[in-house]
Amino acid sequence: MAQRDKAAGMKSAYELALERLERQGIERPREESVSDETRRRLGEVRQQAEAKLAELEILHRDRLKSLYDPAKRREEEEEYVRERRRIEADRDRKLEKLRSAGQPPA
Repeated sequence: MAQRDKAAGMKSAYELALERLERQGIERPREESVSDETRRRLGEVRQQAEAKLAELEILHRDRLKSLYDPAKRREEEEEYVRERRRIEADRDRKLEKLRSAGQPPA
């Protein structure tokens, strides 16, 4: 019984972090209500981006195996970083669009 009372009084790491922020004078983040449909779509966007990033990395590593010239390897690395940033920016843009469309009017 004492264990159960102790567990009920325990706080999660998230709650402790929020309290720490408040002590520093930083406002708590807004808790946005998002519909289940929007959450599902957000998850799909993240999954698709992760799949593209995984595919990109596999192809990148494969191409690096056949490149021995340092200049060509550097070009491949730069192209990889550019493409990775493009995919991440596209993902972030889609997520922001979904979040803003899923919010109730203020």
